[in-house]
Amino acid sequence: MTFLRRAALAAALMGVCAVLPPTTAHADPSPDCRTTAPTAAPDPERARLSDPRTAAFPRRAALDGFVRRFPAALCTARDTAGAERLLDAWGEALWQAAVNRAQGRRPGGDLPAGDDRPLYWARLAMTVDLDRWQPPFPVDRQALRTRFEDASRGLTSNDFRATPGVRRVFVSGFDPFGLDAELRRANPSGSAALQLNGRRVTLADGTPAEIRAVVLPVRYADFDAGIVERAYGPRLAAGPRAAHMITSISQGYPGLFTLEAWAGRSRSADPYPDNTGALSGGTFDHPVTAPGMGPGAEFLRTTLPTDAMTAVQSPYPVRLNTAVTEIPAGGDRPVTREDGPTPGSRAVAGGGGGYLSNEVAYRSNRLRLELRPELPGGHLHTPVLTGLPADPALLTGADFEHNENAITAQVLEVLRHSR
Repeated sequence: MTFLRRAALAAALMGVCAVLPPTTAHADPSPDCRTTAPTAAPDPERARLSDPRTAAFPRRAALDGFVRRFPAALCTARDTAGAERLLDAWGEALWQAAVNRAQGRRPGGDLPAGDDRPLYWARLAMTVDLDRWQPPFPVDRQALRTRFEDASRGLTSNDFRATPGVRRVFVSGFDPFGLDAELRRANPSGSAALQLNGRRVTLADGTPAEIRAVVLPVRYADFDAGIVERAYGPRLAAGPRAAHMITSISQGYPGLFTLEAWAGRSRSADPYPDNTGALSGGTFDHPVTAPGMGPGAEFLRTTLPTDAMTAVQSPYPVRLNTAVTEIPAGGDRPVTREDGPTPGSRAVAGGGGGYLSNEVAYRSNRLRLELRPELPGGHLHTPVLTGLPADPALLTGADFEHNENAITAQVLEVLRHSR
């Protein structure tokens, strides 16, 4: 990270009033800068911001200052390069504030420290302000949003330390999803990522380890645009800061953890949409390959130390899931097999299904096989997080917080047994 970005991030974490990069921290907003009302209806993900509960999440986690001050900060940018620096700094500051809060270094609000929802809703609100921003200079709006998304998800300025003798473990979690059915949903994989990012832990065999993490969106378009490869690629590049192990993490099945033995190449989850309401175009009868997918086998097998990791059985059981769904060679109908794929078959779904959980496992491990085939890699599904209060006005409750804490603590324990 450059000196300017370090200074901007430090200022942001001391107080949201000072999140601006040093080059613009004392600049007045440009008189030519303005924001406009949206000219089109928001996509379903952003439309959920009309529910007042969405603003309560960052407010009750003391992250709402980022949302309030972001429009004025945008108007201090004088050119494209300044806008890029500003979005990097704000995105990294928002990510680090959420990580610090999850790990007890940034107290504030009455929501549980490890709650992943305030980061999600704060980021989403800020992307709306970014889209409404009308700077007096030309910008590539999608490129700027990608910069902000990447920075606020931990993809930038989040390198491992080059410490000899320390094992480096890289993981990814996900945003909340299924929000049309329940707006208050959280994702324990995202919570685990926030609580683990940057942590130094001791593995079960006594080896010191450092964990780095990112939180990925539940959006097909971002996967099409290469966010998984942008997240994992730098950690798979050879060097003193490269990962020694990777695993993607997502929310899976009720009541248990599963290590997925196989990731499939196809999307097949329709009619289940992503967070924007988009469909993949693939079903079990007609699976499709995602745009931008590099070459690879129909199924990729995990190389994680599954025997050691499944030794952790409390408070939730941990199982190795060897099931897949395939279209056998010469066939035209999907078949589910409990013992893995058969030669020459077409992938329909990995053990984790045909949605983005399966796809992050496939994409990250396809890239691992291309760049660092000797590394262990795979996918871990957490139990479904339950326990929200029956009253929809209540954002949290004792059962919900207990279950979230139990799941995220066991994620760490499973990772500790990864060697």
